[in-house]
Amino acid sequence: MSVTEPAPVAPPSAHEGILRRQSLRESAARTYARSLPIVPVRARGLTIEGADGRRYLDCLSGAGTLALGHNHPVVLEAIRKVIDSGAPLHVLDLATPVKDAFTTELFATLPRQFADNARIQFCGPAGTDAVEAAFKLVRAATGRSGLLTFTGAYHGMTAGALEASGGATDVRVTRLPFPQDYRCPFGTGGEHGATLAARWTEHLLDDRKGGVPAPAGMIVEPVQGEGGVNPAPDAWLRRMRRITEERSIPLIADEVQTGVGRTGAFWAVEHSGIVPDVMVLSKAIGGSLPLAVIVYRAELDLWQPGAHAGTFRGNQLAMAAGAATLAYVRENQLADRAAVLGARMLASLRELRAHHPGIGDVRGRGLMIGLELVDPESAPLPAEAGDPAPAPPPDPALALAVQQECLRRGLIVELGGRHGAVVRLLPPLTLTDEQATAVVDRLADALAAATRSPHRRTTAGPTT
Repeated sequence: MSVTEPAPVAPPSAHEGILRRQSLRESAARTYARSLPIVPVRARGLTIEGADGRRYLDCLSGAGTLALGHNHPVVLEAIRKVIDSGAPLHVLDLATPVKDAFTTELFATLPRQFADNARIQFCGPAGTDAVEAAFKLVRAATGRSGLLTFTGAYHGMTAGALEASGGATDVRVTRLPFPQDYRCPFGTGGEHGATLAARWTEHLLDDRKGGVPAPAGMIVEPVQGEGGVNPAPDAWLRRMRRITEERSIPLIADEVQTGVGRTGAFWAVEHSGIVPDVMVLSKAIGGSLPLAVIVYRAELDLWQPGAHAGTFRGNQLAMAAGAATLAYVRENQLADRAAVLGARMLASLRELRAHHPGIGDVRGRGLMIGLELVDPESAPLPAEAGDPAPAPPPDPALALAVQQECLRRGLIVELGGRHGAVVRLLPPLTLTDEQATAVVDRLADALAAATRSPHRRTTAGPTT
């Protein structure tokens, strides 16, 4: 070869080529692909294999969609059965045996007091469309337009759902304080902080000159997910139920991410014993495929035919996969398993916190776990500086570094919280004891490596 000829360049791997083409072709709005530059080609249970041959433990689980992990045999069997039967795959909202089986199984898992007097609306295939449907339902039923939601909430990406999430500006939406122990809006935390949050809500609703638009409904997540894994105290949720009942305000439980055993109960509202007026369900109910519904009290069923519709609300494959998933979780008591294993993982992570000042808080419920990372060497946030025991400020740069170090060690985690400083774990409910230990060990190694790295003062991680 002549020295004037260019040296041969090795062709890029399939992995690199796919990532490069994604970067060139896809929208700037893409999210997970930015922080998780992997190309999945095979998956089973907790494990994903990338095009580069590496294997990863997936603790993102499709943002909580994969209750049974990737490609569980009962899910694949249910999908194949529909395909092999010759049943139509697209049916709009027509009745089918598959749809009937899904609805029957879903109602069997719901709190009996709720299911006995419930109606179901199949929505577009994303949870955010179900949130929109819930808002339309309660507005039609009450004749009112206002909404009550909470600081730190996340309900989806469509316009109405975003306006009910944290940081939005719709004047019809009133944001109420969500109780937290670690960053309590009243500086106290615990039972007293939750009591103050509830009292503030009551005062605001009863103040005729408080500027609150007449509320058509209140929407709450039993555990705030994208907002940073903040479990709602059970006593506070019961008080929200009483407050809304006394004022004839429908209570909407957003169980899109918390449902199907994730928190250690089949539905997270069961921890507190409340019965909401509306439940918003998606993610895991489709068994890995797109499906979203609202289930609500029959008395609210006052809208007209066609008041909420969508072309893809009759996804037969998703209903079959969802029915199989719901049945498997119920029959194998995976919610109880999530409670036990989640408590064990939380205990291990809290022990880890004692040795890492960068871990400000460890919290969660069942297999919905979060670690808030902080900068212990910096002054508290101005709003918290006067608290009796102010927490260090969040450290999104450390969180991003931990996520990157986790990926290097074959562990996929997500970040959340309003500052992007909460490392989130959403493993499948089929997680084994051995896998749980591996997840904690890899996370501990990643945290140690990130703490040693010069991550501070770098660009902050993504917020949700």
